[in-house]
Amino acid sequence: MPHESYAACIEACNRCATACNHCAAACLQEEDVGMMARCIALDMDCAAACQFAAAAMARGSGFAKAVCALCADVCEACAQECGKHRHDHCQACAKACSDCAQACRAMAG
Repeated sequence: MPHESYAACIEACNRCATACNHCAAACLQEEDVGMMARCIALDMDCAAACQFAAAAMARGSGFAKAVCALCADVCEACAQECGKHRHDHCQACAKACSDCAQACRAMAG
């Protein structure tokens, strides 16, 4: 089954999507939501990219490598933005994004 060879990357994508969704929701509760706008937007883009990548790998899509390369780019941008904020949810998200970017780059070859 194609998804078995991608299991670690699928798992990293799922962890990252969860962290990004949590981060976006937590950012909306911060005092200065306006300051968090780019973080929230990137969280939403990253969660969507990770979900797309995980699904493409699970299906054994011929586009899985290209989708994972795109996912890695989005994850790196999100990690960079979240890393700028001191909030625990942002720091946890940055770590999950960095881990996912690394897994997706390895998968994409």
